[in-house]
Amino acid sequence: MPQQPRTAQPGQEADHAKPLQLSVDRTSPVPLYFQLAQQLEAAIERGRLAPGSLLGNEIELAGRLGLSRPTVRQAIQSLVDKGLLVRRRGVGTQVVHSQVKRPLELSSLYDDLEAAGQRPATRVLRNTLQPATAEVAAALAVAEGSEVRLIERLRYAHDEPMAYLRNHLPTGMFDCDTQQLEATGLYRMMRAGGITLHSARQTIGARAATADEAGQLAEGPGAPVLTMERVTFDDTGRAVEFGSHIYRASRYAFEFQLLVRP
Repeated sequence: MPQQPRTAQPGQEADHAKPLQLSVDRTSPVPLYFQLAQQLEAAIERGRLAPGSLLGNEIELAGRLGLSRPTVRQAIQSLVDKGLLVRRRGVGTQVVHSQVKRPLELSSLYDDLEAAGQRPATRVLRNTLQPATAEVAAALAVAEGSEVRLIERLRYAHDEPMAYLRNHLPTGMFDCDTQQLEATGLYRMMRAGGITLHSARQTIGARAATADEAGQLAEGPGAPVLTMERVTFDDTGRAVEFGSHIYRASRYAFEFQLLVRP
């Protein structure tokens, strides 16, 4: 008769006092270390294992799960290699912030972080009107030098800076209140203002951060950053936003789904 899965409580949930429940299925063809690693990774990404949580040492975890120490060590090492766990001498194995994986869809970073349980927050650096440069004018299909709105923000997750966001918008579309921008996402505000977002043209790249960008994102000068430029259109074909964003490569990734052509 096959053994029933065992459970263990190696950590505490971030928002509750209940211990985290894990299980391994010895009848499954999936290796035991991989089962454990997948469950721990899911708990970290969903915020059930908060940054700074201690997993305990390998002997303790092995005893709780009824696994061999090498199996637990392999599971932990796979998450250390992914940057989700860190081994600290004299402290133990500790959870660090998970990397945000964002799908390539016409969605707001605020909404994506909130859906992933990442507790988004925003600090508005600038919310002002200025003349459109040639690049901004071409993106928004307005005359060069005409007045456009510039919004600069820092987006946080778990109180840690994730992205530096610059958005240019045509004037007069909706009320761009600074307090509201810090309380919610830009796309939510646009939709609440009666704008129907329909499609976007987007370019993704990577480069080294400038000294100013690195300082804003709590990285070292020259740290790698991901870049994204997006022109968003409403259901009439009008350009309603030109975004130029920078993301910490250490904490952020774009996720693709690829389909095979018949």
